[in-house]
Amino acid sequence: MADLDKVFKAYDIRGQFPQDIDADLAWRVGHATAQFLRSMLSGYERGMASSNRVVVGQDMRPHSPELAQALVQGITSTGSGCVIIGLCDTPMVYFAINHLGSCGGVQVTASHNPVEYNGFKVSGFKAKPVGQDSGLNEIKRMTASLRRMPLGASIGEVVHADLWQAYRKHVLGFLKLSRPLKVVVDASNGCAGKMVPEVFGDTQLQIVPLNFQIGQGFAHSLNPLEEATLTQVKAAVRENGADFGVCFDGDADRCVFVDETGAAIRSDLMTALLAKHFLKLSPGAMVVYDLRSSRAVSEEIRAAGGMPRRERVGHAFMKKALAEGHGVFGGELSGHFYFRDNFNADSGAIALATAASVVAAADKPFSQQIAPLLRYSHSGEINFEVADKKGKMDEIARVFADAKIDHLDGVTAEYEDWWCNVRPSNTEPLLRLNLEAKDARLMDQKLKQVEGILGKSAAGH
Repeated sequence: MADLDKVFKAYDIRGQFPQDIDADLAWRVGHATAQFLRSMLSGYERGMASSNRVVVGQDMRPHSPELAQALVQGITSTGSGCVIIGLCDTPMVYFAINHLGSCGGVQVTASHNPVEYNGFKVSGFKAKPVGQDSGLNEIKRMTASLRRMPLGASIGEVVHADLWQAYRKHVLGFLKLSRPLKVVVDASNGCAGKMVPEVFGDTQLQIVPLNFQIGQGFAHSLNPLEEATLTQVKAAVRENGADFGVCFDGDADRCVFVDETGAAIRSDLMTALLAKHFLKLSPGAMVVYDLRSSRAVSEEIRAAGGMPRRERVGHAFMKKALAEGHGVFGGELSGHFYFRDNFNADSGAIALATAASVVAAADKPFSQQIAPLLRYSHSGEINFEVADKKGKMDEIARVFADAKIDHLDGVTAEYEDWWCNVRPSNTEPLLRLNLEAKDARLMDQKLKQVEGILGKSAAGH
């Protein structure tokens, strides 16, 4: 039987197939999830005809169909109905939950992990994230108490739904092109290989496709934050004279952009650029950004008349902040972008549609739109293997005691001309450092000082 402590993470359920994640676990997760999702509905919501159904989607991994089938059997064994939407990007599950008014949904995916991994990403009513503190621990407890049951007893209805036309209409509501664009799209042999033709086919976007084939292996890592993952899209942008490029992760909820010169654009700077677009449409609105982001982000939001809100890292915190503050848009350094008009959820497809709209509307190339935002020197995220994570964070706070210190997520020390944040990994013995300074010389100097406290950076992270 699977080690539940190993596979239940902070935001999802994930492990290697079949030793950690198998059909038996999928059935038990399905049964427990359906029970949990129904228990969370109010009396009024339970009375809605569609609220007794759970949406199930799956990514492109070879074992995803087997896991999805077992998951559906577990869901329907509770008497809940199930709407199967097939191979799709994770944000399409968020759309389907809201479009159908279902009690929640599950995407069978391991996101950007290597192909031998798989798992389950659970969402509640209105696609609210279900993480460790918002239901995943309860699902874990119920999963642990279950044994694989026969399929007799109480079987809910199973419906197969093709929602691509409705999803296309929703996403293209964000695409406002004043001129045609040529865009290189690297689907990473993942869900974007299905999503991009379905959603962006027959538009003014001339798509140059890379790695759209599904089920024939993977050309590179599924994580677009890794520099090597972007090699193909960078070269293709230059070779094709494209306006820009974009590389999606495995389940297409994240993406990283490349300008017309083939240079990668940090996602916090994309947040700053796209924020200005949304603040023109919703003047004075709040924009959420994660605390690893450049100071340029909050400065740009204020300059555009918006209200910046700094938030902890993680989609559960970002979505909650966006909803509570009635914000219009949010972004993370990881390549997640969140949209008020997408149920406060993240979407790689909508990020592409919005970026294309911004590039098309400008009278200068993408690189020149980004250039003014590169006014600080940023380290990017650096990982350190640390056994005593709390001890090292306390030491950072002591050494930089004359700074403005806060503990929103790990520890942040902020000075007038530089700042750093050190936060713990949820799943590994790692501390993650982000540091920014007014110039490269000061950044190098402060980086050496902080590295002297944290030790040698972790190889391969």
